[in-house]
Amino acid sequence: MKRAIIHCGMVSLLSLALLLSMGIQFELPAVGQEVSSEDPLFRVEVDLVLLNVAITDRRGRYVRNLQPSDFRVYEDGIQQTLATFAEGNEAPRRLSASGERAVAAITPTTPAPIATEAPDTSAAAEPSLVGTNVFVLFDTSNFMYRSFVYAEDAIADFIRGLDGADSVAVYGYSRNLTRHAPLTNNRWDAIRGLRLAVAGDETALYNCLLLTLRDASTVPGRKVVIVFSNGPDTASAVAPDDVRALAEDEGIPIYVISTKEVNKDPISRNVFRRLTQSTGGRAFFARSWQRQAEAFTEIREELGSSYTLTYYPQPNPNRGWRSISVELISDALSKHRIRTRAGYRPRL
Repeated sequence: MKRAIIHCGMVSLLSLALLLSMGIQFELPAVGQEVSSEDPLFRVEVDLVLLNVAITDRRGRYVRNLQPSDFRVYEDGIQQTLATFAEGNEAPRRLSASGERAVAAITPTTPAPIATEAPDTSAAAEPSLVGTNVFVLFDTSNFMYRSFVYAEDAIADFIRGLDGADSVAVYGYSRNLTRHAPLTNNRWDAIRGLRLAVAGDETALYNCLLLTLRDASTVPGRKVVIVFSNGPDTASAVAPDDVRALAEDEGIPIYVISTKEVNKDPISRNVFRRLTQSTGGRAFFARSWQRQAEAFTEIREELGSSYTLTYYPQPNPNRGWRSISVELISDALSKHRIRTRAGYRPRL
């Protein structure tokens, strides 16, 4: 969810509407620019909610080529109006009822411009909103001594196969978080950083996952965090539910690839399932390096097949947890499985 505090003086409503439709954080007028006391001054808070939505049929195959008109989104049971729509790594399309860019007067009681189904392709997409920002969090604790090289190879193959529009960051964790490669679309830089990782000591997964989510939350557009875990958390001061709450509120799906068998570490298994299900991600329990490679392949396929929907929430007095549900309208699509985040808590 993105928030913008907007000071509107002599600013074009068209420019303002376009910026708001992209969910960009900004403040107008520019620093140092004076506003005449004769100019109208409005203060508007705008929340943009972003959803990553994966849809599969009964056989687990991803359903593609859906249109905005196929979706209904509800927040606390209140139907929402889509602001943008994208499939896979395509550029997000701004949507309006008339097929043109939505422009509306912004007043203290009027929400930001919102729209319905017809795509608008009259303006170039914001480059930072194309593709997915992928944060890989790699277990480099002492649990990894025996499988370090195999894990690195699986991650490197995953990075090489990402869509050209995607960016990737590589982080390692043991007791502390190490940023081996900052977010980049240069695959070789990311893999070079990955190869510099060395095995450490105890595991503080939840501490480091929280820091990774905070980094990801500063990046515009779609982002996901992929955790490669080889053992239980032994050193974190942060509770898993605190990590889950941040991921839910920021709209960042968490994917976990655990090298432990599903029944060998029930505590981590249950935590991983809660983290992934509530944020719209998935958990894989992959003991063999072949299965780990397959899990990365499945994640990569999902990133290229999911839909990205955004909306500005309709008026809602609830300042606590807001539940989100997504439905497909057509009866022919009603039996498909939909996976997205469960909800969020609005910033006060």
